Amino acid sequence: MSNGVKMSSSVSLAVGVDVVEIERIRAALDRHGQRFLDRVFTPAEQAYCRGQVPCLAARWAAKEAVAKALGCGIGDVAWREIEIVADERRRPTVKLLGAAAHVAAAQGLEQWAVSLSHTREHAVAVVVAQGLRNTAGGSGDDV
Repeated sequence: MSNGVKMSSSVSLAVGVDVVEIERIRAALDRHGQRFLDRVFTPAEQAYCRGQVPCLAARWAAKEAVAKALGCGIGDVAWREIEIVADERRRPTVKLLGAAAHVAAAQGLEQWAVSLSHTREHAVAVVVAQGLRNTAGGSGDDV
């Protein structure tokens, strides 16, 4: 088939990591209460964490890590467009909405893995995303 453009696929891979002081999240929660929770966390995240600050801090770090993997920051995508939810085995998973989903799709990022951890003082998250990206090559016939 001749259409003048060769299409090929390449693997897209992106990684993001973030660490946050749990006290920083606790201070924001103490200062702003429910307004802070509603601005940053989805109802599902709030229900899962039940006000446990280390849990919230780990999700904050995961949202930041996802934004880094997308190559943008929070602001280009909204906090609540990145949702960290648990699957049926209670493993954290990434769910993207709105602009975050659009940016990921444009980069061909379709599969996400996230790992969360915390100590008494810090929460950390690592995310890895992968997918296939179609790229236009030079002209020619696809055979």
